[in-house]
Amino acid sequence: MGIKSTVLQTVSKAGANPATAAVAATAALAVVGVKGILDKPSRTYEEGSVAREYDAWTQDGILEYYWGEHIHLGYYTKEEMEAGYKKKNFIEAKFDFVDQMMNLGDIDASVDSNAKVLDVGCGVGGTSRYLAKRLGKDASVTGITLSPNQVKRATELAVEQSVPNAKFTVMNALDMEFEDNTFDIVWACESGEHMPDKEAYINEMMRVLKPDGKFVMATWCQRDDRAVPFSKKDNRDLRFLYEEWTHPYFISIEKYAEIIGATGVMNPVTTADWVVETIASWRHSIWVGIYDPRGFIFKPTKYLKCVRDAYCLERMHRAFDRGLMQYGMFATTKKKSE
Repeated sequence: MGIKSTVLQTVSKAGANPATAAVAATAALAVVGVKGILDKPSRTYEEGSVAREYDAWTQDGILEYYWGEHIHLGYYTKEEMEAGYKKKNFIEAKFDFVDQMMNLGDIDASVDSNAKVLDVGCGVGGTSRYLAKRLGKDASVTGITLSPNQVKRATELAVEQSVPNAKFTVMNALDMEFEDNTFDIVWACESGEHMPDKEAYINEMMRVLKPDGKFVMATWCQRDDRAVPFSKKDNRDLRFLYEEWTHPYFISIEKYAEIIGATGVMNPVTTADWVVETIASWRHSIWVGIYDPRGFIFKPTKYLKCVRDAYCLERMHRAFDRGLMQYGMFATTKKKSE
């Protein structure tokens, strides 16, 4: 007996009208079918996939419409969460996140006004420009990304906002073209997720950081599975999160700290899990699209992609909420030259 027949028989036995039962069964099957489609990842990581996807996101403009210039999660205080996260401006939350990340990294204009800053995985340059403004005209910020479209858009916005001390270029973070000890500050916000070699990612950032320079990083992490191995459901959920948004894999906060320590050039690293402060971003992102559909409503060719992204946002929320995922924060400095 097929699924549809089983549903029909069950509803009929319950005393429902057969026609009503047929409609209910068909609707149920449709939901199951749609979920089956959405549960099958569509953007598996491969060589060139990160640049390709971010080029597409930048070109269609939907992400910028809703997320603004900052393609990262926002920061919500305990009071804001208690009052209801949807009362907070979604884009303002992202600026608040940058402010809090600056605090974690001890980055301040009073001491870093002449700093050379590297923003690794700069997106469309929102944070790069913000740092350039906050630190002042004598500071310089270089943003790197794999996406030519992001560099183009970041540069356009820098010109529009009169931020000449923020520059952008296409560059592979795993093989940077900069000399050793070039930057006073290395900043990395939600770029580690896309890196196929986490050790090379960390090593390159440490290499280009000057002695006594500041390093601060934010990245999505999976929990440490060494004490409690992942279940089948955990592995299944992680696989979806890897493959829907072109991530090769995640690692734990503990593993990142070990990699940083293993470089031998860094002072002890401060770590934190900001899942409580950031988790509202996932569902807030969905709600802003519901409240204001103008960002996608006139782009029918993007409807399926928008649905897929909303579905992935919800699955991200659930993974962070149940502790499968963590929001890793890291801050340290490079040892002084002897």
